[in-house]
Amino acid sequence: MKIHSMTQQEKVAYMLSEPVPRLVCRMAVPTIISMLISSFYNMADTFFVGKLNTQATAAVGVVFSVMTLIQAAGFFFGHGSGNFISRNLGAQNYGEVNKMAATGFYTAFGAGILVALLGIIFLDPLALLLGSTPTILPYTRSYLRVILLGAPFMMSSLVLNNQLRYQGSASYAMVGIVSGAVLNLGLDPLLIFIFDMGITGAALATTISQIVSFSILYLMSCRGGNIHIHWKNITLKGEYFKEMVRGGFPSLCRQGLASVSTICLNQSAGLYGGAFSDAAIAAMSIVNRVYMFANSALIGFGQGFQPVCGMNYGAKQYKRVREAFYFCVKYAIFLLVVASAAGILFARPLVSLFRKDDAQVMEIATLALQLRCLVFPLSSWMVMTNMMLQSIGKAVSASLAAAARQGLFFIPLIFILPYFFGLLGVQMCQTWADLCAFGLILPLGLHALKEMRNNE
Repeated sequence: MKIHSMTQQEKVAYMLSEPVPRLVCRMAVPTIISMLISSFYNMADTFFVGKLNTQATAAVGVVFSVMTLIQAAGFFFGHGSGNFISRNLGAQNYGEVNKMAATGFYTAFGAGILVALLGIIFLDPLALLLGSTPTILPYTRSYLRVILLGAPFMMSSLVLNNQLRYQGSASYAMVGIVSGAVLNLGLDPLLIFIFDMGITGAALATTISQIVSFSILYLMSCRGGNIHIHWKNITLKGEYFKEMVRGGFPSLCRQGLASVSTICLNQSAGLYGGAFSDAAIAAMSIVNRVYMFANSALIGFGQGFQPVCGMNYGAKQYKRVREAFYFCVKYAIFLLVVASAAGILFARPLVSLFRKDDAQVMEIATLALQLRCLVFPLSSWMVMTNMMLQSIGKAVSASLAAAARQGLFFIPLIFILPYFFGLLGVQMCQTWADLCAFGLILPLGLHALKEMRNNE
């Protein structure tokens, strides 16, 4: 029987009995595809806008921090409700999952409306806060205004996507995400060049794609044995929001701090770029997109691990949780070593895909990308540990792990290193932040694994 045609009870039994390597791969393949394509269409705006000018490319990088913040809120509600759903399905507590699913979804949609209204009201101050220079500001304003209109759909789409994944319906989640991504790839050149809408066309393509993705994900959640979301199941009780915070706060830390770190990065690049401040901001924007594309496969692999981890932990099958974790780490290290070598060797050709006509952008971005690739394999342990801690409800440890890379270490370093090394400090900041974060996250993961081994 195909997993999407199973009832909830049959799906849980399958997740608790299927051999771990096969189960993780089956859950991970759709999520890896979803993440790669989503990252690819995030890169599409940078690619097509890069055909306009350096300022437009920089504006996309500036607004990216807002999109990261919107995603942070979406992941907060999605992972918060999804983790609760996964553990309670594993423990066969079916009565509460419908209420949590509806509460998480509708709360996220309401929060998205609030973000859109506040962002549009304070559009110019927000654009300047994000790191826009006077020459970048008109492009940032045009792009950001349209992106904010899609905030409710972007945020609630992430909730639907994660709730489907945590139920074991990763293929349904993939259909919704991939459909929006493919549409965005088609709309970008059409609106930017054919209809001559410039950077506004890129933003409109993204927003339309998010609305379509949202609609498909909502329809997917109403099919088969999935939890059907209905407004009558909204339950505004403190215990539900407490569980949502417990499961979602690590994601909010990770994504929210990523947004703050991007703002700090743009400001430092503009400050220490000197006469080439716009080129420095554009270069770091390109590096972020390329790095995220490579990292998205790792995130997708980890997202395939999460429902396996959550359900089996809820069922007290700790040995299966540990087996799944080590399986993921082992294969992730191998793949990241290969990706790192490719990134170091082919950094310049990768950067040239986005802005080969600007020599300063090319030089700055090439070195920054090579420096990031040096420590990329460490992400295998960091990402899998973070996802494991979050899925088993270790909120404090998971939040600490989530905050380490982009917050606890990156934000102080982005002010310290450029002070001593100038633009080179900006380029190598993430490398040093990753090394420090690994030193913190390694013992957190080992402690949780030892605790599960003792509980077997």
